Amino acid sequence: MRLSQMLFATLREDPAEAEIPSHKLLVRAGYIRRIGSGIYAYLPLMWRVLQKVSRIVREEMNATGAEECLLTQLQPSELWKESGRWDTYTQAEGIMFALQDRQGRELGLGPTHEEVITLIARDMIRSYRQLPLNLYQIQTKFRDEIRPRFGLMRGREFIMKDAYSFDADEAGMKVSYQKMHDAYHRIMQRTGLAFRAVDADSGAIGGSGSQEFMVLAEAGEDEVLYTDDGKYAANVEKAISLPADAEPSPFKRYEKLDTPNTPTIETLAAFLKCSPTQILKNVLYQVTYDNGMNVLVIVSIRGDQEVNEVKLQNELVKLGSQYGGKAVIGLTVPDEVAQKEWAAKPLPLGYIAPDLSDDYIKSTKNLAAKFLRLVDKTAIDLKHFVTGSNESGYHVVGANWGKQFELPKVVLDVRKARPGDRAVHDSNQILQSARGIEIGHIFQLGTKYSTAMGATYTTEQGEEAPLVMGCYGIGVSRLAQAAVEQSYDKDGIIWPVAIAPFHAIVVIPNVTDTEQVQVAEQLYTDLNAAGVETLLDDRDERAGVKFKDADLIGIPYRIVTGRSLKQGKVEVVTRRDHASQEMAIDEVVSTLRRWVGNP
Repeated sequence: MRLSQMLFATLREDPAEAEIPSHKLLVRAGYIRRIGSGIYAYLPLMWRVLQKVSRIVREEMNATGAEECLLTQLQPSELWKESGRWDTYTQAEGIMFALQDRQGRELGLGPTHEEVITLIARDMIRSYRQLPLNLYQIQTKFRDEIRPRFGLMRGREFIMKDAYSFDADEAGMKVSYQKMHDAYHRIMQRTGLAFRAVDADSGAIGGSGSQEFMVLAEAGEDEVLYTDDGKYAANVEKAISLPADAEPSPFKRYEKLDTPNTPTIETLAAFLKCSPTQILKNVLYQVTYDNGMNVLVIVSIRGDQEVNEVKLQNELVKLGSQYGGKAVIGLTVPDEVAQKEWAAKPLPLGYIAPDLSDDYIKSTKNLAAKFLRLVDKTAIDLKHFVTGSNESGYHVVGANWGKQFELPKVVLDVRKARPGDRAVHDSNQILQSARGIEIGHIFQLGTKYSTAMGATYTTEQGEEAPLVMGCYGIGVSRLAQAAVEQSYDKDGIIWPVAIAPFHAIVVIPNVTDTEQVQVAEQLYTDLNAAGVETLLDDRDERAGVKFKDADLIGIPYRIVTGRSLKQGKVEVVTRRDHASQEMAIDEVVSTLRRWVGNP
């Protein structure tokens, strides 16, 4: 391709809406253009990158035996109501674009395709002889992000590969899951990105277990906790750890103390000259279920720990049946406005005890009459602890479970693991932290969707059984931008060779110099013929402009037909480190073929 004939324009200034380096660079280098909030057009250079990523993904999927298909982007709401996710996706998470057709039928623009693929399996899979089966697609997805940002990282329209496996039993599903796990490792390795596979929360998709594939980058939205021995890595939402040991309490006698202006753990610990590990804090939440029922929750946890709200929400989903709910559509720390709707009297905020009276709750429709009381595992062994007194300005000290306070019946792990904690698998290993960009996520779904939607098969024994499923997603457009976020410098993008839009760019410093033009044209032709994808910068621009643009767009190798032509050589510059060397013209093609992996 000749640059003079391409839709190509670069910017010298960062776009106003861009916040992170990769977003700035992709816009400046002419790869993408913003059409609307969270909506971007992929321009020719970007489309070449996306095609290369898609090809790698497609080759690795095909190598596992998966079959490619293309599913509908418009999805009837009835399917999502069958699975129980319509309210979750349109109300709780609110990420599905929902609409009505002219007959008033509800539809959604597909953010994911579990329901559609399960319907197809229900209609077409009859016998164990058809299993295992794995279908995948590469398609545009739509998600109504609350705050679209970071370009392709969190857009409202994006390209994704999603695959779905169907097996006869859990053992078969785990074989399919492992195949996808291995394929994802190969995809990441082939794209040339530094990554880490981590344990993850399954979120609204559900299932018994999942892993995320994180591209390591400082601008990553996710925090990854890992150990140096390589035996543990998890998203902070899922991570577990051993907390620091609690210090012995100095308070041996139970009493109520005047503790003015101590509504926080920090102020209380300083006032009482005690460790936060000796304090029991009680955090108030309001949960809303999909049936409209609201429940007020008190979570008791050790003072030096924080509540992991993802873990808490997962636990509240499990407890939802006692309130007639199946999904959580809201989880908040109630503010003053929310409190006025349900509080019968002013709350002693900052001084709440685990036994806060149910009398604080008004008798209101769709509001549980009693607090749901939960206790984190870090708090159950506390002795002679400090906690609130249910009276503003006062705390109690020397308290114990089974004496002053009844231990809540529901004991769970909802603490947030953090860097510096000891690892569960080896207490000598300390959790480290890194930032990551989630590129892929694989799930062991089990029978969640097949049971809900009646997708069954006939076993070898002639019995009917639900299909056992897995699902596997990888963000194609997200991976492309993550590659930039992981690899750039002050001059621009540094593409890995495998997914660069072109392997090399031949630059003619002076288009009026006949020899420069002839050598450049011949190299351009020969390199492309040899499988080295080459761009020719034949624009009538100053050499400095061309060199800056070549650096900005990040082509791995730059070949310059300049002064060294008199010695039968050209300058070859490696984009990653700006290393420059003069190379004989007749050696360029064979050398570049070797460098880009086409021997």
